[in-house]
Amino acid sequence: MPVSVSETTPYAPPPPLMQRLPRSARAAVTGCAVALLGLLLYAAITGGAEPGGGLDSEAASLAAASVVMAAPLAAARRRPSAALALLLAEAAAAAALGLRAEQVWPLFPVTGLLVAAVAATRTPRAGLAAAFATVAVQETVLQVDLFRDGGRGRVLAPGFIALTACLALLVLLAWLTGTYVRQRHAYGGALRAHAAAQAVTAERLRIARELHDMVAHSIGVIAIQAGAGSRVIDSEPERARGALTAIETTSRETLRGLRTMLDILRRTDPEPASGAEAEPFSGLADLDRLVATTAHAGVQVEVRHGGERRGLTEAVDRSAFRIIQESVTNVVRHADARHCRVTVEWRPHDLSVEIVDDGPDHPDSGSPRAAARTGTGYGIRGMRERVALLDGDFTADPRPEGGYRVAARFPLPPTEAP
Repeated sequence: MPVSVSETTPYAPPPPLMQRLPRSARAAVTGCAVALLGLLLYAAITGGAEPGGGLDSEAASLAAASVVMAAPLAAARRRPSAALALLLAEAAAAAALGLRAEQVWPLFPVTGLLVAAVAATRTPRAGLAAAFATVAVQETVLQVDLFRDGGRGRVLAPGFIALTACLALLVLLAWLTGTYVRQRHAYGGALRAHAAAQAVTAERLRIARELHDMVAHSIGVIAIQAGAGSRVIDSEPERARGALTAIETTSRETLRGLRTMLDILRRTDPEPASGAEAEPFSGLADLDRLVATTAHAGVQVEVRHGGERRGLTEAVDRSAFRIIQESVTNVVRHADARHCRVTVEWRPHDLSVEIVDDGPDHPDSGSPRAAARTGTGYGIRGMRERVALLDGDFTADPRPEGGYRVAARFPLPPTEAP
């Protein structure tokens, strides 16, 4: 899925390049950079002077001036724009004072690196302005020096035209590098935000499926038992008492399941607290309890097993049980059926689950389950999502002879295949 970064989103600059280094190490690197630039400036100024210029007697003053000129580089890590502006001002001032371009050449590559830093850590407009200002100052210093030495003919000499183009290309390369770093950082941030949003959505859907599958079956049984009990409470007190017992049992099981889910959702520590072990979620081992609960609601469930049973992953075990539970709940709530058959078959490479009832549903009957199949309900939609997350196949359709059929196939990992 493509990810786009909106231009209206406030730009968040990437972290400094040396943020992983200790503070002392960062200070040492910055100091070395300033010292190196000062040394290069001193060597360039003294080496580019004409013989007999009397610079030997001013060596200490020139060394101090070189260090002062290199000092703005110390602020490059936190304020690259300010450091770039100061160094460009120094280059322009040096040219105005009569220094040759070859005497301030160390400022040219340093300002190019600062252009990359500004483009990487500031807004696109700031990076573009820094690149234009750097090109303007560098070209001005070079062209003034050339014109001072030989006039217009020296400026238009092929070799110096190539040097002019190289300076501009180096600044352009620095700006492109910084822009690439900034865009990569912005794109990575957008990907992380998109992944976080997807994770939140997936978790919400998972919780919604668990709550629906856990509560829908129990509420359906409770509703049917409450209706049956209210009708026979005067004529058949024993049956009414049995209905109330089934309601109590189902309610306690539902409450226990909800408490387990809430404990898991509220848990922040990777290890559960001592004495607070949560009960595992239901699986195929709980089919007998599901059959007994459904029998109290008036629907007889027949369970058939096929193939060689073997261990399943928690996801497959829980999803298979939830699909059976939701299908049986639909039979209890929406179908006028008295019998339901559940078939669980272990195959060499997959697990097959099929639920069939003998209700009067027909493709054109307009039953609630037919409406759920078209997407207006949550039960079949949740079952389809569960199977899709495990790369399985799912079908839910009325049978031509009447009744309804739900089938799901879960592929098993190689470690579970015989």
